[in-house]
Amino acid sequence: MIDSYSLLRPLLFCMDPEKAHNVTLTNIDRAERCGILRYLIDQPVPDPRTLCGMTFPNPVGLAAGLDKDGKHIDGLGALGFGFLEIGTVTPLPQPGNPKPRMFRLPQAQAIINRMGFNNDGVDACVKRVRQSQYWQNGGIVGLNIGKNASTPIDEAANDYVKAMAAVYEIASYITVNISSPNTQNLRALQGEEMLRSLLGSLDLERERLCDLFAIRKPLFLKIAPDLDVDDVSLIADLLLEFGIDAVIATNTTIARDAVQNLPYGNEAGGLSGAPVKNASTQIIKALKSKLKDEIPIIGVGGILSGSDAQEKVDAGASLVQLYSGLIYRGPELIAKCAKALRSK
Repeated sequence: MIDSYSLLRPLLFCMDPEKAHNVTLTNIDRAERCGILRYLIDQPVPDPRTLCGMTFPNPVGLAAGLDKDGKHIDGLGALGFGFLEIGTVTPLPQPGNPKPRMFRLPQAQAIINRMGFNNDGVDACVKRVRQSQYWQNGGIVGLNIGKNASTPIDEAANDYVKAMAAVYEIASYITVNISSPNTQNLRALQGEEMLRSLLGSLDLERERLCDLFAIRKPLFLKIAPDLDVDDVSLIADLLLEFGIDAVIATNTTIARDAVQNLPYGNEAGGLSGAPVKNASTQIIKALKSKLKDEIPIIGVGGILSGSDAQEKVDAGASLVQLYSGLIYRGPELIAKCAKALRSK
């Protein structure tokens, strides 16, 4: 099959990154509605994996951030992902940070973004998820939740509780994002006192919602790659203490060692793509060493090939997620990663 994305990428890379992002998703939606997308994209062979009570058609998922509002679920679902993670969504709508706020670094196969949780609010997202054929047909849709920028950090738990309540009924799983570098002080929630308080609040709310809806939804935590061994050990202990079902490792990095001499290399925001691969993998290894097999790990960060996906699994991940690799490799990366991870 012709890799159509390789033909389009030079044109897209001439555009502003955020505009190119929106144009690409719009055209994926159109191709899906017209029924031609399946002829353009290789579909992964079914390779089911069971995790946290869910059966994933294959182990390759979409990372949060690419579809923040659930506007493109059916188009993205048709690309062959085993699952989609939507968001980050916040209780109230917010515009995010001023533009420009996304930058390509092609020499490093990297992206820097400082989007700032721009989204239409959790209620609008929930409505779109309900309307999607992918969700209605049983596709796994995780909802990634965060706090509004205007909410003081010591009141952050209130926002997470509100967002969890709003998405609980429709989410296949819920991811708590405490690791974006683009909301002021958010990463402070990874500290022991704040994280304990947040997880305690979410645990109580999940019990209430479990009674209300008669189902216990899996709760995941997404962490940063910029943690030391002691930080990871502490977080692992809290994951076990509060019954968190899985951990996603990792979000973007604030490190700039690999790109500081490149154009846009010192822009503020989170760095993703190839430069974060090793840091992400090291966090996965540290988590695996601490958690053993008690809590599964989802690996994300710097996956641009099937071998990169296999590296995450070898380090201890059960599933993987893609984002920046799609920008540089296109949708064919999904099937290539799924093939590399195929059960023997």
